[in-house]
Amino acid sequence: MMSNLQSQTEHHLDADSTGADNVESNIENSSSHNNEGGRTRDKIASLNPLFRMQYEKAQGCYVLLFPEGMIKLNPSAAEILKRVDGNNTENAICAELRQAFPDAPDDLEEDVHAFLLHAEQKKWIRYDE
Repeated sequence: MMSNLQSQTEHHLDADSTGADNVESNIENSSSHNNEGGRTRDKIASLNPLFRMQYEKAQGCYVLLFPEGMIKLNPSAAEILKRVDGNNTENAICAELRQAFPDAPDDLEEDVHAFLLHAEQKKWIRYDE
């Protein structure tokens, strides 16, 4: 389920973004953290309030909606972001994913961490202080 998550997600998101060309310049950096050394793994992650995640029947997938457009999410990215609810840490998200997907590869935690770093850089998520 989670193998090669970062490369799959980046390819899928970049290929299927609508109106996302200037999203980084249009969204304020409401919370930025240095993730070196995994220091965010025990911090609470939440979706940036400028984004809304929902299932789009017409697209057949989950999407992130924002004022300038939408980003189609692959199934792995959607499973991770469903758990970014303002209550879960990265460690809790990984534990929930391990329970939901017992056949996930051994490197699930690294894939989740890489995706969350990407999501934070794109300002889709933020970490609470």
